[in-house]
Amino acid sequence: MATTAKVVVVTGASAGIGRATARMFAERGCAVGLLARGSKGLAAAADDVRELGGTPLALPVDVADHAAVAAAATRVEAELGPIDVWVNSAFTAVFSPLREMRPEEFRRVTEVTYLGSVYGTMVALEHMRPRDRGAIVQVGSALGDRSIPLQSAYCGAKHAVNGFVEAARVELMHEHSNVHITIVQAPAVNTPQFSWVRSRLPQTPQPVPPIYQPEVVARTILFAADHPRHKQYWVGASTVGTVLGQRLAPGLLDRYLARTGYRSQQTDVAARGAGDNLWAACDGVDGHDYGAHGEFDARAHRHSVEAWLARGIRSVAAHIR
Repeated sequence: MATTAKVVVVTGASAGIGRATARMFAERGCAVGLLARGSKGLAAAADDVRELGGTPLALPVDVADHAAVAAAATRVEAELGPIDVWVNSAFTAVFSPLREMRPEEFRRVTEVTYLGSVYGTMVALEHMRPRDRGAIVQVGSALGDRSIPLQSAYCGAKHAVNGFVEAARVELMHEHSNVHITIVQAPAVNTPQFSWVRSRLPQTPQPVPPIYQPEVVARTILFAADHPRHKQYWVGASTVGTVLGQRLAPGLLDRYLARTGYRSQQTDVAARGAGDNLWAACDGVDGHDYGAHGEFDARAHRHSVEAWLARGIRSVAAHIR
């Protein structure tokens, strides 16, 4: 992967982790299929890929539409070549107490965050299985192991993603397939979602500190694409602590989050009352490009010691084998 140009598909490529991931694959000289809803963000992502040495193909797609995802993959293969790597990064969320959530909001978050990952994986496998090669990288979350208040729809979807990926991985192992699926469990990340997420909180939402830059996760995604046999990768000390804490003392975490979970997800700034991206992209024709980063650059970590150590250990192990 590191020395030969490949064909990569990234969903949610117009912003955040997906945007940072597309840029890094472009630096390798890859051809990158960019899937997202927002036209302004997609166009800017394509410019990024081109300027960094890759070949872009921007495809406006709602990942909750299986037929649209399948058609996009067909175009990628026709115009860029066989897909080697597929990255599922698209998601949406609603910040709200459960008592104020609406059924259609739960459905939409589930369709994008969970079913979007399922559809992306199914479509990728349709193309990769006949060739018996390829890597699928799912962007997961620490919240897929340990839920927090005010994000019940997102947490439920990410828990479902973990269950789905595990089942798909075992089936591929049963088939002795050379197609592999792995998941990167992300921490709180400085992405634009906090500028456009639907929220009923009195204050502006924020990622729960410590916050990491999207490039930290993107570096691990690239490593996971190179080493997809490993089941999962944890990024950030907070992810390690969250997953281990849930396994060792889930009841204690319940009480801790009941006390701190509301305040830690809000800034001191009153909610803006602006539009959100639940049903329509904020970076559409009348919007603007949000880029990879959100509003928390001053507080975001640019490196993760845990992720760096994990990549190093895996690299050494691969050479030993």
